[in-house]
Amino acid sequence: MGGFLDLDVADPAGRGQDMFTLSKGHAVAALAGIYAELGYFDRRHLKNSRSFDSILNGHPGPVLPGVQIATGPMGQGLGVAQGFAIAGRTAPRFDSYAMTGDGELQEGPIWESVMFAATKHLDNFCVLVDRNYGQLDMANRMVFPMPELAPVFTSFGWNAHNVDATDYSGVYTALEQFRFGPRNGKPTAIVCHSSKGYGGLSDFLNKHKVTTGNALVEQEMELQTEQRARRVADFNNLYARLDPGAPIQDALKKAARRMHLSGLELHQEVGPVLTRRAAPRDKKIRYNVSALPKLDRKKEYAASDIVTAAMKVFARDTRVVSIDSDLGTTSGLEAGVAAVDQNRALNVGVAEANMNLIGEAFAALGCNTWVSTFCPFFDWKVLRRIAVGHQERLEAIEAADGWLSEGHGLDLTMLATAANFETRTNGATHMGNDDNLVFDAIAHLKIVDVSCPQQMLSLMKWTMEGNRGLLYVRVMRTPSAVLYEADYAFEFGRGWVLRQSDADRVAIVSSGRGVHEALAAAQICADAGVPVRVVDMPSIDPALIAELYESGKPLIVAEQNNGFIWQNILKVLYRQGTSIDPALIVAVNTLGRDGRPQFIHSGTYEELVAAFGLSGERIARRVFGILNI
Repeated sequence: MGGFLDLDVADPAGRGQDMFTLSKGHAVAALAGIYAELGYFDRRHLKNSRSFDSILNGHPGPVLPGVQIATGPMGQGLGVAQGFAIAGRTAPRFDSYAMTGDGELQEGPIWESVMFAATKHLDNFCVLVDRNYGQLDMANRMVFPMPELAPVFTSFGWNAHNVDATDYSGVYTALEQFRFGPRNGKPTAIVCHSSKGYGGLSDFLNKHKVTTGNALVEQEMELQTEQRARRVADFNNLYARLDPGAPIQDALKKAARRMHLSGLELHQEVGPVLTRRAAPRDKKIRYNVSALPKLDRKKEYAASDIVTAAMKVFARDTRVVSIDSDLGTTSGLEAGVAAVDQNRALNVGVAEANMNLIGEAFAALGCNTWVSTFCPFFDWKVLRRIAVGHQERLEAIEAADGWLSEGHGLDLTMLATAANFETRTNGATHMGNDDNLVFDAIAHLKIVDVSCPQQMLSLMKWTMEGNRGLLYVRVMRTPSAVLYEADYAFEFGRGWVLRQSDADRVAIVSSGRGVHEALAAAQICADAGVPVRVVDMPSIDPALIAELYESGKPLIVAEQNNGFIWQNILKVLYRQGTSIDPALIVAVNTLGRDGRPQFIHSGTYEELVAAFGLSGERIARRVFGILNI
């Protein structure tokens, strides 16, 4: 990489080497050509790119050896590269490089990362901006004018360079200054002025994306070969005039080796493939089990208190990292991890996209990473791209010739606070009654709705086993009673029956604080001589759903949201080929009278559960109505 990046091509997943992130992922073809030359993969992968069977897609991703994250020009790769730079400030130290485009700089998350990188004094972070004055819709101009970029970066506390990217010397000098010059606590931006298609001889190539016919490709290759031959001849003439023993010869040889060229005759070499399958990662977090908090079933606890107390134990393992987005006191993460190591307890301020981008970076490096903000604040677009990259990692692990092995998936837990009615009086924009349904469409995302402090503690222990993937964990904001004994063991994809008898006439299924209301309803019914089963379903349990339905007894699905469990019950029964009797499944949730999703306005908890028929008393009355009592 020109002598600036310290890379281990044989082991791209090894810690301590420099990181490169292609944020403007549409330039993947150029990256792939370079990576094939360096030996990350065989040059045959350059053919038939973008086909379904190719590992070389339209954007880079971890299915391609040496690529750490999935990117596209969405303003997100730069933020992940910033996360790599944060990690690179501790031992083993390394630098992080990213390439973005001026079109991509129109994305908001870019500037969340730019501000935070300066605040964290990331002088090991270098961003190259492809200032080509164009974007997808318009190859030769921007949709709207942009200011001079170097002064903008400077105003945010960066070192900034303006260079002519049509000539090597300016780019080389700026990189040399970053790599070998004194570090001053500021990240570096190199604004590379060029134009789309520069270097191509035919003006047909001066677009964002083109499909060329064979005739034009042959013409371009022939002329490029002639042009290269002239440059090589010029260089060789210079070499011939040098004293064979001159020091400059050695310097030129070194430069040639850094540029992956053989000798001073400048014969291009591609490969051989050097990348090996990465060694398995041990993701299990070590901790003192006896030091974890002990819960008294006679007391109530807030989830944040459990998180703080547990993280003080888990974070003794240096692979545990947390990132909050302004709401650290709500999650409990920052207080817990910072009590052990404040450098691993980050708070990015009101910048939720940047929170998840940094979290992805640490997870890609093998950390057990936790991020947190309010339920509605998680960015769907960011979550989706992270999940794409996670899937590609899993594909690379499973492939017979993949470059990753067991333990190289992402361990990223998203702690979503104030779920269901927990936001209460903060306003409709902050109410979390639809997030789980929206995010249920994101592949590989495991959604959990925690009902109990003991369940929260057990879930945390479960995640610390490692290789749990992407978790979206919804937690209560205010204290709640303890529902489970100390020996409770959380399992994803399993529900628990909290109350039952052979005489049960109805089953109530819920999650989160709704479980407490369901138990209150069951007690009211029991006092009236009507036994009721209560099921806590923090994550969807297909086997238990089938068992409940096949009992033939009415099933009340009581949820303080727009019906996450209810919709999944219908999906499970449909996929199992079960003939569904709508009379047996009664949904009590926050959907409107017409069955359409809606948002929830402010109110006290008591007002909200009463308004939507979700208090223990109202659920009990629903049971009586179903049974005609």
